[in-house]
Amino acid sequence: MINLAALLGALDVGQRGSLYRQLQDMLRRAIGDGLLRPEQALPAERDLANDFAVSRITVRKALDALVAEGLLTRRQGAGTFVTGRVEKQLAKLSSFSEDIAARGRVVRSEWLQRSQGPVSPDEALALGLSPGSPVYRLNRIRFSDDLPMAVEHATIPGFALDGAESVRDSLYAALEQRGYRPVRALQRLRVISFTAEESSLLDVRPGAAGLLIERRGFLDDGRVIEATRSYYRGDTYDFVAELTIGAVG
Repeated sequence: MINLAALLGALDVGQRGSLYRQLQDMLRRAIGDGLLRPEQALPAERDLANDFAVSRITVRKALDALVAEGLLTRRQGAGTFVTGRVEKQLAKLSSFSEDIAARGRVVRSEWLQRSQGPVSPDEALALGLSPGSPVYRLNRIRFSDDLPMAVEHATIPGFALDGAESVRDSLYAALEQRGYRPVRALQRLRVISFTAEESSLLDVRPGAAGLLIERRGFLDDGRVIEATRSYYRGDTYDFVAELTIGAVG
């Protein structure tokens, strides 16, 4: 295992300020400069303490702060890793669960709401439903390993699911079981500042930058099968699109 003190340098015990903040700043810079790569495992806390000649409490406080910033993630039984930013291809219609699982991470959800009720006027407009039609409302926090990545609010027509509880980790898997997985989608992206409530759910500071993704998914017969608003942390997700030049003439 790499000796980070040999790579990054020793801490300055004579400098004003807490040693854990020095270590925190040093590791943050190493991640930003690419000296520590995405998905790279850090040495164990006891090894870091020995290498930097500090207590394990100092190491733990520095790592805890970087986990809270989203730069590090802890995996039970495996250790502490540099967080790898997730790249989402905008040209590919895939679910959050598929994107995260494809990178070898553990996907889980913390449910905020799973309910059924009559469609609201705004939902009826987005989904093309008649007044009074039943819909499912599925609101949850999406996690990659133990890191909260997004808050998702999905509204689904009542005919598409066998009850709200049929959705576990993947909404698209539940829709596919019923033969209603979307085949195309329209998405709108814009930068936002997280509210206090959103910040609390995603464990970021209030006012931090994020991305709001509004998606409408369609069946092959043109019916709208989902209307979803997802609030993504700006420090963990990259959206990538391949662009080609159009025909000239």
